[in-house]
Amino acid sequence: MSDSIQKGLQKAGVSAARRHLLICIGPDCCNSRQGELIWDFVKKRVKETGIPVMRTKAACFRICSGGPWLAVYPDGIWYGAINSARFERILQEHLLGGKPVREWVAARCGWAAECSERMP
Repeated sequence: MSDSIQKGLQKAGVSAARRHLLICIGPDCCNSRQGELIWDFVKKRVKETGIPVMRTKAACFRICSGGPWLAVYPDGIWYGAINSARFERILQEHLLGGKPVREWVAARCGWAAECSERMP
């Protein structure tokens, strides 16, 4: 493996990550500016807390309504209408506390339950 690939994997935090946060930032599910603001907030809070997660922004999850969207893997939990207050609660209760915010869970991928049961 090349040095640049190893550096990229390290920078992304692949080996240390416990979860992967995927964030749909629009333009169809929400205003792109709104999506970018949420992305910036998530990025900031992840860095501040030091939680072992990877984060990836996407332009479309093909839901095209009710965004910005946040998918948490391997848990398979999907949250819609993400704003800074919602993400902060998800951060505290789900990502740090291990318990999804049930009233905001829009979907859960069935196959992901196996993975999340193995997580410490």
